[in-house]
Amino acid sequence: MIVACLFLAVPAQAQLQFGLKGGLNISKLTFSKDIVKSDNRTGFFIGPMAEFTIPIVGLGVDGALLFSQRGKDEVKQTGLEVPVNLKYTIGLGSLLGIYVAAGPDFFFDFKKKDYVDRKKAQVALNLGAGVKLLKHLQVGVTYQLPMGDSFTWEEAGKAFGAKNKTWQVSAAYLF
Repeated sequence: MIVACLFLAVPAQAQLQFGLKGGLNISKLTFSKDIVKSDNRTGFFIGPMAEFTIPIVGLGVDGALLFSQRGKDEVKQTGLEVPVNLKYTIGLGSLLGIYVAAGPDFFFDFKKKDYVDRKKAQVALNLGAGVKLLKHLQVGVTYQLPMGDSFTWEEAGKAFGAKNKTWQVSAAYLF
């Protein structure tokens, strides 16, 4: 009975934190036809983020507004990225936690070139995991699986659809 009363006395208030997130994009292009091969391309992302968490349950939502670059040279994508993830955190003491996250990622491309038909808006599925350190620092890795072609490459009168599959390595500091 005493343990039950103590558990009820713990405040179950949701926490809202704001912070800054940044990291590295490692993209690999896959084409609908195996005519053109592409190695990994790197870029970066940075921007503000917010995280809403229910402390006792460990369930929460995080979102960010990121300036993002993916790819290289003629297939570089530069734009605004908006990931929204459902996040489950398991606390391993007051200073350490591990999390898994999943959700949609919306990308809005700023660039357009003549021979590459870029999709102005793209949707991907995020799958990620990471660690929370000292209640303010988060380090994680996320895989973005595109739900459609990122752009169409036109060569010799033929069009090839391409998907920009991306690994993200990130660090975030929450205030």
